[in-house]
Amino acid sequence: MEIFNKALTKTDINVRFSFPTNRIECFAELEEGQSHSVDLTVKDSRQRVWTFSCRKRRNGSHPKPWLSGEWLRFVKHCGLKIGDKVVMVQEDDQFLGSQYRIEAKRRIIVLGQAIWADVLVNC
Repeated sequence: MEIFNKALTKTDINVRFSFPTNRIECFAELEEGQSHSVDLTVKDSRQRVWTFSCRKRRNGSHPKPWLSGEWLRFVKHCGLKIGDKVVMVQEDDQFLGSQYRIEAKRRIIVLGQAIWADVLVNC
């Protein structure tokens, strides 16, 4: 199940990746207020494992979630640029629980049509 997709901004590339607030319910520990930070183990399209810290503001009614931890290393490793798109997918496994997968996409033109292709340059 796709949790969210987002085109990357300058802040996402250089500082941290903020994602849509309405998607925070996907991370139950943050939603229930048990913690303001939770580590997520995420696999990319090549099955490489990354650990992202999912965080939210401690105060205020606007929690503004973001990813940090190995996020910037992931960006650099994959050669991501402003305008590329990241898709976060959650897959439920009855034995392992929720598993997360991240896909990096870049807009390319093929036969005059714009499509989103996987970024596999370095990933």
